[in-house]
Amino acid sequence: MEKAKISSYQLFVLIFMFELGSAFLLGIGSDAKQDAWLAILSGLSVGFFLFYVYYKIFSFYPGISPVEWLRAIYGKGIGWFFGFAMGIYFLYLSARVLRDFGEMLIISAYPETPLFIITMILALCVMYAVKKGMEVMARTGEIFVIFFYFLAIASFVLITSSGFVKLNYLKPVLENGPMPVLKTMGKETVYIPFGETIAFLSIFPLVDKIKSVKVAGLSAMWLSGTNLAISMLINICVLGVDAMMRSPFPLLATIQEIQLAHFLERLDVLFMVALIVGGFFKVGIYLYAACIMFTELFHVSSYRKTVYPLGLIMLCASAMIASTYAEHIDEGIKVVPVLLHLPIQVVFPVVTLLLILWKERRKKKNRQKPASA
Repeated sequence: MEKAKISSYQLFVLIFMFELGSAFLLGIGSDAKQDAWLAILSGLSVGFFLFYVYYKIFSFYPGISPVEWLRAIYGKGIGWFFGFAMGIYFLYLSARVLRDFGEMLIISAYPETPLFIITMILALCVMYAVKKGMEVMARTGEIFVIFFYFLAIASFVLITSSGFVKLNYLKPVLENGPMPVLKTMGKETVYIPFGETIAFLSIFPLVDKIKSVKVAGLSAMWLSGTNLAISMLINICVLGVDAMMRSPFPLLATIQEIQLAHFLERLDVLFMVALIVGGFFKVGIYLYAACIMFTELFHVSSYRKTVYPLGLIMLCASAMIASTYAEHIDEGIKVVPVLLHLPIQVVFPVVTLLLILWKERRKKKNRQKPASA
């Protein structure tokens, strides 16, 4: 583990920026149509439970890396295998998010630039920050969160002032009952972005006050979840359901509608910068988590030695995971949630926590036997 310490507020900022990351960009929950905001809030409610599970596991093994407590729970062999699987998972997701933002820049701003060049520049920035350490990333987050939130508030004011908001687009609420919302929640909004906080199991041991981890995490999730729901509400009210579902990046399409007095317009460039900042933190935290896992698994002296090799794998994987953006999105919506997110974000942590509780109960019984005798 890295010898660093971050405050509970810095953890709050990191989770907040991480949660918004690519979720802001992609417009999650759109399959629920005008009820997409309800699907996000439903996913948030389950996300609270998942985060509590992650925190509870950490609370039994504070101060040590995930690889160490996996070995303590499952034994050396099985624990090593699960640790390796989680490391691959984090590295794969870092490549996916890197691809998301590379595609956004290609489609929106640099259509003539090769995708690999765009993602390489982003990846090098992320690798440099990760090698500097989590303390540096946390302090950077404290600066950028102010810029991020200023733009969010400014966009809300400008969009509502532009007169494009049509609340009728939200009707009828729950037109087809709750099932579309529940289906969207079950296949998307639980995992992206709320279940993805499993990556912070590698960062929790760095927090200076362990008891504050739960409050900081749940608060950050609540704030990011409500922001995502509000963002989706605005996207629907400005674009309409059909345009929102057709747009690859609904938030950017909404921002492009801002026009005040034929003077204040084309603000999407500023918001692209904000989105890239969120993507920077999301890719960085995934890469950091992967580095911590592989450092412990292969007994490397410092995680910094793994940053550039794993970063190079991340960069190459981002280019190879799909031949087109449509294929990339289709894979992310239909394949990844079932094969990766569900077992790693939900099933594995819940089973692990139940196993820990069972072991703790056995320990208590064994202690009570000599006392009763």
